[in-house]
Order: sequence, then C-alpha cells, then structure tokens
Amino acid sequence: MRRIVDIGRRIELVPIDPHFHDITIGLYRQQTVDATTGKASPVFCVHTYSRISGIAERIENIRQAMQILGGMLKTADGLLYFPCNSGHEAACRRVFLEACKLAPDTFTEPRPLNILDKKSQLTIKVDSTGEGVYRVSAEGEGRGASRRISAIAGGLMKLGEMESIETDAKDTVAFSCAQSHDALVGLLLTRAPNVRVVFREEEMDAARGVLAAPSQQR
Repeated sequence: MRRIVDIGRRIELVPIDPHFHDITIGLYRQQTVDATTGKASPVFCVHTYSRISGIAERIENIRQAMQILGGMLKTADGLLYFPCNSGHEAACRRVFLEACKLAPDTFTEPRPLNILDKKSQLTIKVDSTGEGVYRVSAEGEGRGASRRISAIAGGLMKLGEMESIETDAKDTVAFSCAQSHDALVGLLLTRAPNVRVVFREEEMDAARGVLAAPSQQR
C-alpha cells in the first residue's frame, strides 16, 4: 500500500531542470510548530517525484545553493527556513529559481550588494541601515539617477515583498520582520533593474509544464 505524504503547499515549480535529466522540481511551503512555545513557523521543502540515480545529490545541491544565495538555514531533515522565522515567500521563490539555474559543480557565493545598472551605467548600491531597512543609492555619472534608484527600489519591493519606507527619494525599503537579510537582498538586486522581464520570463516558464506524478517521471 502506498503511503501519502503531505509535503505542503507548492509555491514554485521548475518544469525542466537542464542540469539533471530534465526532471521537474517543486518548492513547497510547510509549517512547523515549536513544542515549547506552540508558535508555528514556515519552512520550505525542495521536492521532486523523480527517483532516478543521483536525485538525492541534486536536491541537496539546490538546498545548499539556497542557503548561500538566500542566507537560509536547514533543519536536520532538510527543510529550509530564514533565520528570522518569517516566510518571505516571494523572496524564497526567487532563491529557489536562481539555485536551480546553477549547475551542480558551480562555485556559489552570496551576491554583492552592488551592481552595474546597464540601462543607466550607474553603479547601484544597497546599504543596510539596520532592523531590516535597506537604502538604494548610485555611484557614477548617469542620466536619470533618481528615477533609476526609485525604480530599482520598487523592483526590490516587488521581488521580495518588501515594504516602502516613505522618503522624498523613494529609495528605502524594508522587510516586515525587521531583520537584516543581506544575502537575500544581494540576490534580489541582480534582478530588480529588470523586474518586468523577470515576471514575464517566469510566466512563460510556468506555462511549460506541471509537476508530474511518479509514474510519469523517470
């Protein structure tokens, strides 16, 4: 008799993993409850129905990449969570997608808190001011610096479900948990300048397939 296991609510899907036999991989959200306090906290499960040889190593590779790219932690049974014990679901989806893009033998390190914005030719920096607050600024000569700063701050908000901190420059955003997530912000920053393209690409990818049942995978 087959045992049905509740792996949680699926929040993201990679229909085809180009680095491992084109398998389908999903990210699922679960809840754990602290036995002492009774407080529920979100955790995330990377899962595939595929059972081909080497699958455990591939899933662990993705988990490790998510720990590095998103500053996440891992439980003894392989579930991932943020140190603040908040969900940050949208941001976690980004971390998962970026981790799945990496080949198993790729050297992975946290993304820096600065990028060259190709559109404006400005070096965009993000600085933590404490309590989960981040300020976007620019270095170099470029036209429309204030508009690009505001646009990139808006991109961070959309990608990571961050909150806007009211300033005249519209350059400051924050996590609702009031804790710093430097690695996570560095990852989001790489995509923030082109956030519309990001969403368009992900909509196209999501339409390519669904997570198949065990009988339909290798």
